[in-house]
Amino acid sequence: MMKRKLKIYLPFVNAGMQEVATYRVNWIFFMLGEALSCFVTYFIWAAVYSSGSKESMNGFTMPQMIVYIVLMFLTGTIIASDGAFVVGEEIRDGSIIMRMIKPVSYNATFLFQELGNKLPTEIAIAVPMIITVEIIRTVMSGMFEFNVLRLVLYILSCALAYLINFYFNICFGFIAFVIKYLWGANMMKNVIVGFLSGMVIPLSFLPEAIEKVFLFLPFSSLNYTPVMIYMGKYGGTELLYCVGLQIFWVLFFFGLSKLLWKASVKRLSAQGG
Repeated sequence: MMKRKLKIYLPFVNAGMQEVATYRVNWIFFMLGEALSCFVTYFIWAAVYSSGSKESMNGFTMPQMIVYIVLMFLTGTIIASDGAFVVGEEIRDGSIIMRMIKPVSYNATFLFQELGNKLPTEIAIAVPMIITVEIIRTVMSGMFEFNVLRLVLYILSCALAYLINFYFNICFGFIAFVIKYLWGANMMKNVIVGFLSGMVIPLSFLPEAIEKVFLFLPFSSLNYTPVMIYMGKYGGTELLYCVGLQIFWVLFFFGLSKLLWKASVKRLSAQGG
């Protein structure tokens, strides 16, 4: 049964990989933009640390902050999902009808196509970025800190984070059934999620009460949790709790996407459809 389903959806993986190959210049500029953002973030934090008198701020030394920034860049790239934009555009132009008439799962077609789209990116940047992180840590600390178990747990956490992000974006995309055009709302969502997931500042820099709330929300499970696991900030019961929370949010948004899909198709009135 599983083999048969994979056979059905594997062509969508191939389609995603072909899309990256076709628009490779766009991919290159996207990666350059992300790298530039990473460098800007580094210089901001370098200025913050140089202007202060403490070597450590909220549990982060400057070398650890550099590792955090690079890992945030890597993790953000790994778990990125365009589901909200794609769903919104298909609803807007009416092409969603073509997916609806196919005898396959709507969500699964997106998932496998996006996985195919992401594979070249992961192959191209994941290993070099991990090596870069370890070189930075070794040079700055004078110790080789690479831990295979942490890497495996990081990969597992990233997989769960991607599924959370994917199904959350699918759910968000269904808003287009109501507001028709999702571009502005999607931009606002990206800014809010970026802050809540720790991409702007580590959540440990927030007041304790706010930090606890943010850590429970699904967005901390996107970027912050995998990065903190790789850096060795989480261990023991705290690690189990964070991974368990990620599994909870995967199941929550998966179920919610099914419910929203059933509710949305009943009031389908796509522009152009």
